[in-house]
Amino acid sequence: MPVEITWLGHSCFRLRDRAATVVTDPYGKGLGPILPRVRADIVTISHDADDHNNVRGVKGDFQVLTGPGEYEVSSVFVTGLELRGERKGKKGAEAAPRNTVFLFEFDDLTVCHLGDLNHVPTQAQVEEALGTVDVLLIPVGGGESLNASQASEVVSLLEPHIVIPMHYKVPGIDLNLDPVNKFLKEMGLDKVAPQESLKVSRGGLPDETQVVVLELKSKDEA
Repeated sequence: MPVEITWLGHSCFRLRDRAATVVTDPYGKGLGPILPRVRADIVTISHDADDHNNVRGVKGDFQVLTGPGEYEVSSVFVTGLELRGERKGKKGAEAAPRNTVFLFEFDDLTVCHLGDLNHVPTQAQVEEALGTVDVLLIPVGGGESLNASQASEVVSLLEPHIVIPMHYKVPGIDLNLDPVNKFLKEMGLDKVAPQESLKVSRGGLPDETQVVVLELKSKDEA
């Protein structure tokens, strides 16, 4: 059975196959958009911020994963990896808040959610920690996470089959982020027609990296 990927806004996705439903980084009301009503078996939190950690906004009897480790929930294998860089503070460079990258293994398909990654990893980090990624969910809008240029570099390092941008400017959002078009230009694309959701399986993966832009689900549609 394919994995269905739906974008619920910002860094929040619903990943669903016949065995389980995963919700990543649910956001609170302060972001602007309203989180759709969604149920889950697994909720992952990349870092402790209001626009990524609204566990109470998700329905169901679910397990919450918030940090590094290896987990198996409802036949889904999940690996959490800590990846963070530096940011400039009043006293110079300082460690950025902890960010957990999550790898989800649905049968023979691997989906990677980069959370609020704010730097381009080294080739060694990619090979040792992340390995092969089929579908990459990547921040592209800048702010406290990757900007368009950095995101393009990460895509080149990981060479996933499918790239889905997240964490960018949309109408109504209250954060200073760049629009997705800036990332598309970095990837050598003029426009990509948004699609409602993506259903993907191992046999349907493209040979070359493909960028998929998902439509934002409204609060009543998920």
